[in-house]
Amino acid sequence: MTSEVEVVHKPAGPSADIQRSLDEDSMVDGPLISADALYSAIRREFQTVPTPYHAGLLSVLHVVYVVLSVCLAVLCVLKAGQEEVCTSILGKVHGDSVIVFGKVALWALVLLFTGCVQHHHSRARSRGYLRFYRQMQGLKHLPLTVHSSGNVLLLVVLAAGLSPNVLTYMLLSILGLEVLVAVPCLLYYTVKVMRFNRERAAPDVSQEEHSRNFSVTSMPTETGFRECSSLEEVVEKQADLIEYLKQHNTLLSKRLLNLTSQH
Repeated sequence: MTSEVEVVHKPAGPSADIQRSLDEDSMVDGPLISADALYSAIRREFQTVPTPYHAGLLSVLHVVYVVLSVCLAVLCVLKAGQEEVCTSILGKVHGDSVIVFGKVALWALVLLFTGCVQHHHSRARSRGYLRFYRQMQGLKHLPLTVHSSGNVLLLVVLAAGLSPNVLTYMLLSILGLEVLVAVPCLLYYTVKVMRFNRERAAPDVSQEEHSRNFSVTSMPTETGFRECSSLEEVVEKQADLIEYLKQHNTLLSKRLLNLTSQH
């Protein structure tokens, strides 16, 4: 009886360890996927942000509107000898009213542009480009802020009851100030987004993983708490990161299956 118990509890020998290692190796048969392959696969599927074309078109329309407004004010409002031509084109509508209507239409285009930019930037954030989304957070709303401020100044000028000539000069001054501020902002935004599209960088998490794998002195990630960062900012960053990681895990599983089948 004692010998049987000893046989049951006898520790496994070297042959059992070898058999166990062979069984474990059989579970991971197939080619291994390198980190470079996954990184390059994700990099190839980079989706550009198409808003530079919208920003360029909006800049051109803004400049054209200001030039036409100045011509209309000089020829039709300030009475430069073209009253008959203005009457035949505008009819009974006053020149200042046409400029104001154009201002409203331009503001509506800027509002539409801001909504389009917000949509594409939110898609970029969902793809993991959190740093780019935060860098452009204030810049993408700046043109709408400038035009809305111009509308407020225009309402104040219209409510002041100024003489027609003074009103026209004030209106042109507001339009000139807007174009001097809004167009450079749009151009700067266009340069930033075009640079982002040209770099075709991997998502932030992939960049951090890649830098930790191939750099000895890699910088720490920004997902933790820092002394100079507020709690709300940390929570917001972590929420964005969790949302991206859910989508990234699904995408990465598909990449593993595709690359394994190719090898």
